[in-house]
Amino acid sequence: MEDLQHPQAQTDGKIIAQILGEEATPEHLATIARLIIRYENFPGVREIQQQLQQILQQWGLTKESLFAQTRQLYSEGKLGNERLAPQEIQDWS
Repeated sequence: MEDLQHPQAQTDGKIIAQILGEEATPEHLATIARLIIRYENFPGVREIQQQLQQILQQWGLTKESLFAQTRQLYSEGKLGNERLAPQEIQDWS
């Protein structure tokens, strides 16, 4: 199969470049988890996939341990809408 260019690759590449070399903050953990899910089975953007693996190695994490940490952060309210002030939460119902 031919390698494809993901429509978000340029924007995501900039985000990854900013996170490379930084600490594993809750926000960074969530961002990298989201990007791993986005690019995991995407045919192409190998540089992004390699950079994501590099960040995991830098932080001493596996994909599974990253996902476990982010699930815990969400469940504890340290990520997501729970962190927003009530007036900032959007009601989509």
